[in-house]
Amino acid sequence: MIKNTYEKYVLPKLLDTCCSTKPINYQREKVIPNASGAVLEIGIGSGLNIPFYNLSKINKIYGLDPSTQLCKKAIKKAEEMNINIDFLFEGAEEIKLKSNSIDTVVITYTLCSIPNPMDALKEIKRVMRPDANILFCEHGIAPDIKVSKWQNRINPIWGKLFGGCNINRDIPSIISNSGFKVHNLNQMYLPSTPKIVGYNYWGSASI
Repeated sequence: MIKNTYEKYVLPKLLDTCCSTKPINYQREKVIPNASGAVLEIGIGSGLNIPFYNLSKINKIYGLDPSTQLCKKAIKKAEEMNINIDFLFEGAEEIKLKSNSIDTVVITYTLCSIPNPMDALKEIKRVMRPDANILFCEHGIAPDIKVSKWQNRINPIWGKLFGGCNINRDIPSIISNSGFKVHNLNQMYLPSTPKIVGYNYWGSASI
């Protein structure tokens, strides 16, 4: 009962707050305007990326997320901004879209919480056109041994509190090991953010 209440009422608000800090929004602003064509956002959540899309370059947006509680916020935000988004209330391991139908896949602060990210990326590859791109921005394992040791220690507890979020995943390796070519990889600690959750990777990837 307590767990269900936490996941339904507390967790969505907590995730929305943690994922909308000024440094994180600055990261979103770097990545999201590059989306074009038919766009699939994996883990649209409460719609924090919506304000950063350059709609003049986009002809369709699909927003995928298994959390109906978070998506309620995204639906409201899309309506307020008069942006037409087709919402898919499901996980990324099985996407109800046609093969070779997507030009840009957007993944921000989502690969950390997908239970089987490589399975999800396999399905993402299926819906991508041959010349499509993934735009990603994720937090993950830090290069400093002291920080990464703390990430590994805290990760089991962190995941229980933050909806399965993992703070110690090697994001570039997960993407490349799933058969993608990673381009324009950038990485750094976000300012004003605890180091255990503040090491960011962002860039693009193609088939």
